[in-house]
Amino acid sequence: MKQFILLFSFICIATSTYAQYKPDFLGDEYMHRTFNMPNDYEGAVVSTLIRRTPNPKIKKAILYIHGYNDYFFQKQLGDSAAVHGYNFYAVDLRKYGRSILAHQDTFAVHNLNEYFADIDTALHTMIQEGQQEIVLMAHSTGGLTTPLYVTQSKYKTKIKALVLNSPFFDMNMSKWMENLVIPVVSLVGSYFPDIVVEGRALSMYAESLLTQFHGEWNYNTDWKLTYGHPIRSGWIHAIHAGQQTLQEGLALDLPILVMSSDKSLKDNGEWNNAFLTADIVLDVADIQKYGETLGNDVTRIKITDGIHDLVLSPLKARNETYKVIFQFLSTKRP
Repeated sequence: MKQFILLFSFICIATSTYAQYKPDFLGDEYMHRTFNMPNDYEGAVVSTLIRRTPNPKIKKAILYIHGYNDYFFQKQLGDSAAVHGYNFYAVDLRKYGRSILAHQDTFAVHNLNEYFADIDTALHTMIQEGQQEIVLMAHSTGGLTTPLYVTQSKYKTKIKALVLNSPFFDMNMSKWMENLVIPVVSLVGSYFPDIVVEGRALSMYAESLLTQFHGEWNYNTDWKLTYGHPIRSGWIHAIHAGQQTLQEGLALDLPILVMSSDKSLKDNGEWNNAFLTADIVLDVADIQKYGETLGNDVTRIKITDGIHDLVLSPLKARNETYKVIFQFLSTKRP
């Protein structure tokens, strides 16, 4: 009788846990789960964990963390992880994608530490679901936030490798802008975070991605905005402070892969077919330079003709990106 009660209790717990996930618009194997987080300066906050149906025999997983003006929609990434023997999860951070609430200023953040609770929650859930070894994979602003998170994570022993896709290690501006204007705006933003410092404009990067322009992808343009979103001084402060900390060195004790395109081009507001084979958001020289500051086991790779989000690059560069990622993980832990 006691064994029956224990079995019944386990089934109830498992059913309850599974019921917290809902079918995701990505379809097939994908579901998502929403978490209510403590209120912040704008009020209610949620984060969302997306999961590809895990293989219960596999105890290692990838957690993907998106960049600015972004959310998880790169289904091929999750499918590729499964093919290579990893369970796959992704998080839509607060005020992004599936986690946007009506009262929020989309993408607003005053300190990158605000995202740490979302990553903690995702990792806690993954560990509860049996994942014992975890790879953190992050893109752009997520690639800035994630190394900072690892320095203080209570789940550090579970995190076995870090994979960074075009991480936002430095502003892509002129030296006088980076050395004079950005520090001033950052200082102002620490006291007055709601000042708009940059408006909305059509992004050539969006044109390089969307099928309606020159790309091969479709996504929710209410969540990944074609015309961008007004940037506020508080966001500049959060990014600037995070970049300063990272550039001073983090001494992370785990294998790290830093990937970028092999070249950058400036977005001058007019379409150029070369934008399909270059990073037009960040300076790849900065990515490679500051990648060295992360720790003692850093592998830096340039993907020929890759774009800013390397997994959204044209096919040849995209295939090379996946090859590099999973070769790296096969030679490192886990």
